[in-house]
Amino acid sequence: MTDPMTWPVWKKRALVLALWTVLAVSYAASAVISARAEGHPAGWTRPLVWTFVDFYLWMFLTPVVAWLGRATAKGGWGRFFAIHIPAGAVLATAQVLLTLSLYWAICGPSASMKGMTFAAFVLMQFVYNAHLSFITYWVLLVLLRAIDSQQRLRDERLRNSYLETQLVQSQLQTLRVQLQPHFLFNTLNAISALALADPMQARLMISRLSDFLRLTLEERHAQQVPLSRELEFLECYLGIQQVRFQDRLVTHMDVASDTVRALVPNMILQPLVENALRHGLLDKPERGTLHIVTRRHGDDLHVQVDDDGLGLPPEGAKDGIGLGNTRTRLDMLFGGSATLELSRRADGGTRVEMRFPYREQTA
Repeated sequence: MTDPMTWPVWKKRALVLALWTVLAVSYAASAVISARAEGHPAGWTRPLVWTFVDFYLWMFLTPVVAWLGRATAKGGWGRFFAIHIPAGAVLATAQVLLTLSLYWAICGPSASMKGMTFAAFVLMQFVYNAHLSFITYWVLLVLLRAIDSQQRLRDERLRNSYLETQLVQSQLQTLRVQLQPHFLFNTLNAISALALADPMQARLMISRLSDFLRLTLEERHAQQVPLSRELEFLECYLGIQQVRFQDRLVTHMDVASDTVRALVPNMILQPLVENALRHGLLDKPERGTLHIVTRRHGDDLHVQVDDDGLGLPPEGAKDGIGLGNTRTRLDMLFGGSATLELSRRADGGTRVEMRFPYREQTA
């Protein structure tokens, strides 16, 4: 259901006109029904003329009441009453006099008021109707102030939500900027080491680094990408690492078909894999295996990175830049709905498990 506050101006004005019309018709009907219930003959013309003139005048005066309400919104109660008591009296008086004048001009005196002058009619009707008109002013003022307060609260919430979104995006971008140099420095160091020892492998690594950077730049503004796209990043990254490890690295991808369209944080897998390679497999003298698994469990996406490397140190794992940034990004995007856990594998090595809400890419 759409919020009336967001409607176009013409729609709001049509709604206001409809509300005042319904009020006028309902009050006229109430007057006719009451008169007939008491045994008095009553037609519809005079009650309808009276209520339509009365309520439509208040409809046209509503912007004035709203302006007065906004003008006193930031002042104290003393200023509020000092302005609205005389303003209410003036507007109520003007509204009653204009209503009586228009009613007299359209309908003239009733059968029970034969021979009555306009001045006598005004004198007879003024006090009672001015009292009601003064009350109407204050009812309108309270309603308009309530609507204005609700709209300001809504605008404030939207503004705060926008600022929070901008802050999160800025923080995520900062983390990505921090993460990419961290990866680049490591890769460039490896290229430097190979430049003299094995120039062909160094050129191959530069080519694969170029592919990785191209994919990164294509998605530089996206906070989340499909898992299939994230796996492209990862394959480029592993291609670079394969040059470094040669036949000492074996990788397995076990990706469930119902997860490839899932949205994942951009470049979320690369730091997990880099952590496994640097701290688990790099110093292992024999061949190491890296196993990446994705599964959908109910409303969650489960991503698992296993290695059969040296495992966690006895004192436990410490988050470096990569893992620390990954935890922060998950917390910013998903809050308490996301988890990242490191554990020792029973047959040696380390397991990193990541869970967060499953959200599929829309077409």
